[in-house]
Amino acid sequence: MTSSAHVAVLAQEAIEALNIRSDGIYVDCTYGRGGHSRLILEKLGAGGRLIALDRDPEAVQAGQALRDPRFVIVRSPFSRVREVLQELDVAAVDGMLLDIGVSSPQIDDARRGFSFRSDAPLDMRMDPQHGLSAAEWLAIAEESEIREVIRNHGEERFAKQIAAAIVEARTRGPVDTTRKLAALVADAVPTREPRQDPATRTFQALRIHVNQELEELSVVLPQCVALLGTGGRLVVISFHSLEDRIVKRFMRTQSQADALPARLPVRARDLPQPRMRLIGRAVRASDAETAANPRARSAVMRVAERTEALAA
Repeated sequence: MTSSAHVAVLAQEAIEALNIRSDGIYVDCTYGRGGHSRLILEKLGAGGRLIALDRDPEAVQAGQALRDPRFVIVRSPFSRVREVLQELDVAAVDGMLLDIGVSSPQIDDARRGFSFRSDAPLDMRMDPQHGLSAAEWLAIAEESEIREVIRNHGEERFAKQIAAAIVEARTRGPVDTTRKLAALVADAVPTREPRQDPATRTFQALRIHVNQELEELSVVLPQCVALLGTGGRLVVISFHSLEDRIVKRFMRTQSQADALPARLPVRARDLPQPRMRLIGRAVRASDAETAANPRARSAVMRVAERTEALAA
């Protein structure tokens, strides 16, 4: 196993955006290796509370080593955050943070099968004990399904050729290791993008599909709105356009009031109010952070604040 320290991206910016109250209750929906959580705890007083979630058992194990009476970590996908907080008897919180995507330890541990840079079983599950691995899914999926996943989640223009190559290859044996898949993709892709391995987009697509990452994100965002108290902040850090598009559209929609029929006689104070207020513009990592941590290059942080309007 390769050990890798996970460097939290946009760490100080995220903590500042949360606008932390010393006695507040906060949720780190994506604990990883605790970079953001530790910074939140530094801002909390004795009466504050931090609840962390992660579905990766190794991340949870790392979090359990953080001994702090103000802190608890729960093994769960963040799409269950409402249930987790109900079980902890928490009705509302003052801030929620989502640092979306795969973490450095997951990528760098060859056993997990996220990377094509070393040969390993083709797994890619953030929770290795739940769901189908990438190899298991590729063994049963129709060619059309594989093509659509690679095209939609990887934004890969050669998805048709790659899917056909995978289906043809599995007639001779399972596509069950990272090296086998990377070699198939390299042979199927006629041209290569500068400084990018031809397998990059395919691996991204399969990882997103296996972990249902976009669906998880779409499910958790409305829960965040419902769980935040007035003035509570939602901070989301995403790492590719598919995620950021979902976050951007959601926050924009939530920051607009429900439309009323034209000419309806309603007093200004009785007009519907939006549930969220956008805070600043999208934030990207500085040149200095990107130089120190290349993973930060694609990071985008968006922030919104809960208003007094009732949740729908």
